[in-house]
Amino acid sequence: MTSASAPADPMAFPSVGGRPCLDFVATLGKRHATPLERIPDTAALARWLTEAELVAGEGPVRVTARELADARLLREAVHRLVHAAMAGREPEPADVEQVNAAAAQPDLAPQLGPVRWTARHPARAALATVARDAVLLVSGPLLGRVKECENPGCSLLFLDDSQARRRRWCSMDRCGNLAKIAGYRSRSRAASTR
Repeated sequence: MTSASAPADPMAFPSVGGRPCLDFVATLGKRHATPLERIPDTAALARWLTEAELVAGEGPVRVTARELADARLLREAVHRLVHAAMAGREPEPADVEQVNAAAAQPDLAPQLGPVRWTARHPARAALATVARDAVLLVSGPLLGRVKECENPGCSLLFLDDSQARRRRWCSMDRCGNLAKIAGYRSRSRAASTR
């Protein structure tokens, strides 16, 4: 856990979306400012797949340059698809085609004892799993609970699983604390000028 005064590693993968597809979209951060690419290379994508627990087998997953390019295209198509669905707009046909094509690929198969994933092409299968998650999210009842963080410097999407459905921040540890600190400082300055 990072304190509000110590900056978090900008290349760390945020895992606050509540769904694999939303966490995958977060691999491009700060979309409203200077975008931060968190999967600049195949090793970073392999690391995200591992951290997201979407790896097949027990060794490190191998990712090709082609799979990295496909992953980025999928990520952006999912981002636009989710935003269109949140706004009640028809998605771009190219985005639907991109996500559907990825979702149609063989996905990860769970295996018992100990529980693990298997796949002939692990990276491709993991991306198919992410694409299927996006399809289920935008076409299902949970879409109305997807929100974008209210921090103007943050662009993370998250599934609001709070009881009152009034969550405003991607995470209290990330943006919520920053907002609380800014509000406190603003109130302190206003009180000192009186």
